[in-house]
Amino acid sequence: MVTSYKKLVVNQMKAALGTLAQCIANCPETEWNETHGDYPFSQVVFHTLFFTDYYLERDESAFKTQVFHIENKAFFRDYEELEYREPKNLYERQKCDEYLNFCINKCKATLQLDNQETLQGPSGFSSKPFCRAELYVLTIRHIQHHAAQLGLRIQRITGDELKWIHSGWKNDC
Repeated sequence: MVTSYKKLVVNQMKAALGTLAQCIANCPETEWNETHGDYPFSQVVFHTLFFTDYYLERDESAFKTQVFHIENKAFFRDYEELEYREPKNLYERQKCDEYLNFCINKCKATLQLDNQETLQGPSGFSSKPFCRAELYVLTIRHIQHHAAQLGLRIQRITGDELKWIHSGWKNDC
């Protein structure tokens, strides 16, 4: 059962990230840093990836010390996403693509380490008082929420609708 759950979560998280990847690829260059009554497109993409990465950690303590973060200090800057303030930073599309691929690989690696005990145990985050298994589902919902917002923005601008991404998108487990 644990193996089935882990495969399901990896496949669905990859599908959700695949939808976000379509948003990144299909956003017109002129719109990448534009707002439409809310945050710039690049900020929403970064925010989505940031919290995917964050909640794939075991807890809050190791997040900033990951090799990807150390190698990309300028990308993460002051970690404004962890503070309750209006975000100001804008993000390059290419770096967001790299971050997306990092999150896909991290998803697979993180879930491989889980077992029934860790999945039923605490999420590892004080703001998320439920089990780790539910944290993964919440993370998928978060990705889809923002991908849907961005997809609708693209559809309004270009007239093109995003394609449905099936389970197991890119790099099957």
